[in-house]
This record gives sequence, structure tokens and C-alpha cells, in this order.
Amino acid sequence: MASIRLTAAETTIRFLAAQETEVDGRRMPLFGGVFAIFGHGNVAGLGPALRAAGKRLPTFRAHNEQAMAHAAIAYAKTHARRRMMACTTSIGPGATNMVTAAAVAHVNRLPVLLLPGDIFSDRRPDPVLQQIEHFGDPTVSANDCFRPVSRFFDRIMRPEQLLVSLPAALRVLTDPVECGPATIAFPQDVQTEAFDWPAEFFRPRLHHPRAPEPDARELAEAATALRGAKRPLIIAGGGVKYAGAEQALAQFAGAHGVPVAETQAGKGSLAWDHPRNAGAIGVTGSAAANELAAKADVVLAIGTRLQDFTSGSRALFGQARLVGLNVGAFDAAKHGALPLVADAARGLVALDAALAGWSAPAAWTQKGATATARWQKAVDRITAAPKAGTLPTDAQVLGAVNRAMPKDGIVVSAAGGLPGELHKLWRATDAASYHLEYGYSCMGYEIAGGLGAKLAMPQREVVVLVGDGSYLMMNSEIATSVAMGAKLTIVLLDNRGFGCINRLQRGTGGAPFNNLLAEAAPPVDFAAHAASLGAEAVAVDGIAGLEDALPRAFRSKRTTVLVVATDPQVSTQEGGAWWDVPVTALPRDAAQERARADYETNRARQRLGA
Repeated sequence: MASIRLTAAETTIRFLAAQETEVDGRRMPLFGGVFAIFGHGNVAGLGPALRAAGKRLPTFRAHNEQAMAHAAIAYAKTHARRRMMACTTSIGPGATNMVTAAAVAHVNRLPVLLLPGDIFSDRRPDPVLQQIEHFGDPTVSANDCFRPVSRFFDRIMRPEQLLVSLPAALRVLTDPVECGPATIAFPQDVQTEAFDWPAEFFRPRLHHPRAPEPDARELAEAATALRGAKRPLIIAGGGVKYAGAEQALAQFAGAHGVPVAETQAGKGSLAWDHPRNAGAIGVTGSAAANELAAKADVVLAIGTRLQDFTSGSRALFGQARLVGLNVGAFDAAKHGALPLVADAARGLVALDAALAGWSAPAAWTQKGATATARWQKAVDRITAAPKAGTLPTDAQVLGAVNRAMPKDGIVVSAAGGLPGELHKLWRATDAASYHLEYGYSCMGYEIAGGLGAKLAMPQREVVVLVGDGSYLMMNSEIATSVAMGAKLTIVLLDNRGFGCINRLQRGTGGAPFNNLLAEAAPPVDFAAHAASLGAEAVAVDGIAGLEDALPRAFRSKRTTVLVVATDPQVSTQEGGAWWDVPVTALPRDAAQERARADYETNRARQRLGA
């Protein structure tokens, strides 16, 4: 058998460069590149291997390890999991900086390969700089932090272990059910060790996501449940996008007259003006979708984890029978659902055929259309520009951005109050146009995520909506975007603190505390800060100033930051559903008594069980 002598690091990079995927009928590299911040632990091993790879596997330099992993995750999300990236760091803080990002990828079921450097496998120089010493277990390193937030974890103690570990990691990264972060901890001495590798290991491999057909019995039971429905509702989750099932969903909803509500991950599965699109569902949902959910007798949940924001903490559609169409049995059976385990597109096509001749009662379909039309009028009103001189709300800012946005633009956001307003009010044009990280609700994802989306789809305008709190947590990738020529338009909403949590604090009977900045606190000059990172930046005067600045920002070739002051006290009251946030059982004042009474009333409506 022919062999090639390489170091373990060279082998890893050559193997990754040989992996391929197919997108829109075109064969291309599975890995779009590797984000790397070098230090001891990877600079002498993976560093030279990446340099030698050149354009076969491009290397990108970032400014923060968590941020670069966020960018890699966003890249995979924008490509609907068809393409992905790897990230390598030094040992110690460089590695553990990525743990939060690993959790983001795990919760959102998104692929990213993490290659943190690790301590010496031979232990000769122990303890090395940045080494975590476990007094009773010398096999432990800081990288063990990745275990609970990785779908696959391995530590390479001998070079030849890569022959098993790398294919195993690729299996997880490309599997529609197991998909999530794969972590291969790579001791720095092992990276530099040589081995005679079988040449066959480096042959190009084409990866296609598995798309299982539904089981005949489960399909028949799901079809029977829907045929008996008088008030059916579809919930479209992120699995619709990852399966490329948007067309199948539009066909099914149109043919059978079933209204469609969208989760954060599923928003854009149907264009906002599709006749069956009732809008966002759940805690951050539209009045139309939540009204339908509360009255539905059968809910077809497609490609969704049914997390608490979707289900209104299991109280929104607690009386409905659930049918779970999902590629993963774990998710398909949630909330006691009748499972239909299948690829979303193939499951919908099969259901469509099984339900030939059936449609929802015309009165129910019309009720959905009427409620949706009423909601769209509310959206127009809520997002309209305020009177001159009035501090705008988040909703009014995103309304201005949405109106100015190119049709193929992509909006990126995460955490805080903005995702709620965006879920309710943003008008998404296609599956890629709405990019929210709301599974882990990770502050600091926004700008790095925008960078990843731009690298995935450089031809589309990428607009990042970010609050001042998230901006202060992580803004370094502005400099990366400028250096890479990956132009972003960043709209920074300054409400002087954590406005969203302040409102939650007050809504649960608490007094304002430790969230908003005091009046005496000096203002942050965000425009000056962004300019210091290389961006074009300006503080705009209200909505009129924003509307004037946006076209110039879109025309610019350089990352542009537009700062606008907003009202921290106001959020959209229309729509929404209850969210289970525990309230004290020993209320100390009237506000807490009211909050506790409301809490107990809503808890009584929750669906119990699996």
C-alpha cells in the first residue's frame, strides 16, 4: 500500500482539504477555510501545515477566539450546513475562549470543527505554561471543558489515532441528526510527530447529507391525525432550511390551506408575504400566529426543537395534538408528539401525497389570512418612523433598516431585545435573509456572525443589528472585517445598558437594578471607537438620520457603523406569549404579588410530560 510520510498536523490539514460537498449541483470544498489564532500549542505544528496548504485550505486571522468560532458557525448556518469551517487555537485561554462558541453550535445544531492545542502527551515538561493541573487525574486538561458542549470529542495522543478520529468527526459534522461541534484536542508535541500515512486516507471524499424517507406506519398515523384536524397549524423550524424544504413547505401549505408559523431558526422558510405565512410564533411571536396556535387542534412541528420560546413555555398550544416531523427521533417525539422521523423535505412530499384531496376547513384558512393581514397592518404602524425629536424604539429602527434593505440582504442579530422585535416584525424575503442566533442567545455573536455570513455569501449585503451591551462585549471582528475586505453594515442601538433585561426585571415584579447605566455614567463614543478599529462610523440623529445614512452605508466598500440612540423602556407589546421566568413565592410588595398571581395562572396552562 502506498504511503506518505507527514506530520500529524500536515495530515490533518491535507485530510480536511480533501473533503468536498455539493451545493446547487456544484462540487466544492466542504471546508471554506480555517480561522487561526496562533500561540504555543499550535504555532509550530498546525501553523506551518496551514501555511503550506495555501489556497487549498485558506487561513483567516481573527482577533478573538470566541468571535472567530462564532464567525465559523455563522458561515455554516448561512450555507445551511452544506459547508463549514475549522478553528485552531493555542492551549489555555485561547482554547477555553472557544467553549462558549461550542455551546452556541451545540444548541443550534451547527457544524464547526474545533482544533484547540493541548499540553504535551509525553508529559516531559509538565506543567507547561497555561496548563491546568488536576491533582488526582493527570489526563485532564483545560480542553476537557469542551466535552459537554461537543457532539464529538477526542484527544489525539498518538499520530495514527487521526486515522479513526478525523473520519469520525466528519461523520458527526455532516450528519443531519448528530450535527454540531466536533472538538479534536491536539497536544502540541503530537502535532509535530511524523508517521507513514496510507495515501488512500487523502483521497477526495464527497459528502451528501442523509435524507431519510418516512416510515410507512408513522406516515399513515401522521396523515390520519391531520385528516381529522379542524384547526391545523404548521410550525416551521430551522430543519426546514437545513433540509432545503422551503419549496415543499410552500407546496404543502398552499395545497392544503394550512397556516404556517415560524420559529426564530425557521423564519424565512416562507417569504413574509406568502399567503399562508402567519409570522413568528411563541414568546416573540406575532398576534396572528399565536392566536392560531392557541386555537389549533393539530400542530405539525417541522424541524424544530420546540424550545420554550416556541411553545410559550409549553402553555401556548397545550391542548393541541402534536405531530413531530423531524430527522431526529429525539426532537420528533418531544412534548408527547406523534413522531414522523424523516428528512423535512421528503416527509412533506410524502405527507402531501398521503393527504391528496384533503384541505383544512376554508373558514380556518380564511381566519389565518384575516389575522395575518391584521398583523401586517400592525407591523406597518409599529415600525413607522416616530415624530421628529422623539427617541426611537428598537422596532422603529429595524423598520427603517428593513425598508432600506436590498431585497437580497441578510440581517444578523442575537440576544437581548432585538431578536424579539426582529422575530415579530422583520419581513424576511428568503431562507438566508434572516440570520438570528437565538438557541443560545449569545451576546457578542452579532458582529462575528455577520462576518461569517459575509464570508459565506459575499455578494449579498449583510446588516448587523447589535445593542450597546453586546457591542461592548465583543467588537473586535470589526477590525477583522476591515482587514479582510468583508464589508458589513452595522447598526448599533444605544439604549444605555441592558434594556431587555431591565424590562424583564420589572415585568416579574422587580425594581430596576444593575441593568441600565446611571445618568451620571459618561456616555460611550461608539462611533469614535468603531472608527478606531478601521470602520467608517457616524452617530446618526434619530430615524431621519438613519434613513439618510443607510443608502450611503450600503454603497460603501468598507465596514460602516451607524450609531443610533434608542428608548430602553419601550418594546412591542402586540403579539407575544407567556414565558416561564420564576417569580418569588414570597412577594414583598404589590408589584410582586401581581407578578406571582399571573405566574401561577400561566403555570396551570402548561403541557406536562415528555
